[in-house]
Amino acid sequence: MWSVVVSLKKRYGKEKGRAMKAEIIATGTELLLGQITNTNARFLSEKLAEKGIDVYWHTVVGDNTKRLEEALRLALSRADVVITSGGLGPTMDDLTKETVARVLELPLEPHSGWEEHMTAIFTRPGWVMTNNNRKQALLPQGAKLIFNDNGTAPGVWLEHQGKIIVLLPGPPRELEPMFTEKILPLLPATDSLLLSRILKITGVGESAMEDMVADLLVAQSNPTIAPLAKFSEVHLRITAKAKTRHTCLALLDEAEEKLVARLGVHVFARDQETMVDVVAQALQRQQLTLAVAESCTGGLLSHTLTNISGSSNYFLEGIVTYSNAAKINILGVPAGLIEEDGVVSEQVAKSMAERIKSLAQSDLGMGITGIAGPTGGTAEKPVGLVYIALATPDSVICQRFNFRGKRENIKERAVMSALNMLRLYLIQHIG
Repeated sequence: MWSVVVSLKKRYGKEKGRAMKAEIIATGTELLLGQITNTNARFLSEKLAEKGIDVYWHTVVGDNTKRLEEALRLALSRADVVITSGGLGPTMDDLTKETVARVLELPLEPHSGWEEHMTAIFTRPGWVMTNNNRKQALLPQGAKLIFNDNGTAPGVWLEHQGKIIVLLPGPPRELEPMFTEKILPLLPATDSLLLSRILKITGVGESAMEDMVADLLVAQSNPTIAPLAKFSEVHLRITAKAKTRHTCLALLDEAEEKLVARLGVHVFARDQETMVDVVAQALQRQQLTLAVAESCTGGLLSHTLTNISGSSNYFLEGIVTYSNAAKINILGVPAGLIEEDGVVSEQVAKSMAERIKSLAQSDLGMGITGIAGPTGGTAEKPVGLVYIALATPDSVICQRFNFRGKRENIKERAVMSALNMLRLYLIQHIG
């Protein structure tokens, strides 16, 4: 492996100082049919960016030799590094190695070491090695085999006419460790690397958010800032390019500071952190407990809160009081309140929050009541109307929301809004 690394640095290394362009080709008809998500492309793009290799194209091709051949020829005409995922298995629709060999006009040759390795694997009781398994030991002439610690399909590393071609197995549990541990060290160093950071924003729409930071979006060339609309939140992706990781991080920090100064409490998290992560951390840090009473969300808020490890430290109780009778008999919401104001009302939401707080003897209590639809709405109280109340040691606050979308969308948005109410309370009243 060392000789490979040395030769690559001479050919593609820093002394030449050129940027490298990459294309990722994912194979599999199941990807085109939407039966599985192409998570490999996201993973590979992130890793290549960290290496300083620019990914310019993503291509997805079905299990069709002609179309895969066309995609490969196009990729080789415009990219320095071509990486494929999938199509290295033993069945007839696994076509990647054969197609690459044909495009490059290279014969396929058996790799005796891998065939012996597979033979040893298939000596296990109940395992049978068939003839089609043997094709997994075939490599294009001149290629290097990349050992697969988690499957029978080895990876392939090939240098051809100034290009680097890497063939990887499709299953992420095989692809990810193979690429991280065995391919990344082989890829040539470049003069720069690319790092990104995601800021997550809520409580303001994409267009309003963009208006708040429009001058920063235009003025920034490195790092660049781009808005991304997500369900119930908006993301700002900050991407920096520099020669060192330290410089990249400094650029990201500077841009983040400017954005947070404009957007304030609308920024709730970064990168992989979620809203419930932020709320859970704040509750645990302040040693506060919470109980919730849900109606239209059907327990989704309780489910979300308890998805976090250690949630028993702050979450005491969750009750779904879906019917009027349950609100009266279990929570103790006064029947007259429901009759006078209606079950979907500020007064009932506040009562639900107060009653669950009292029953659970928690520091905080939340109540949610609304109309998730698609039926049940009226002109005065349409589908999507939701009241969310938060009972604190000092008072009970309530917010009215009018959500749009399907039933499950309204439930999810109600949960996100409830969590944000908690977050803002913890910021403003606790610190």
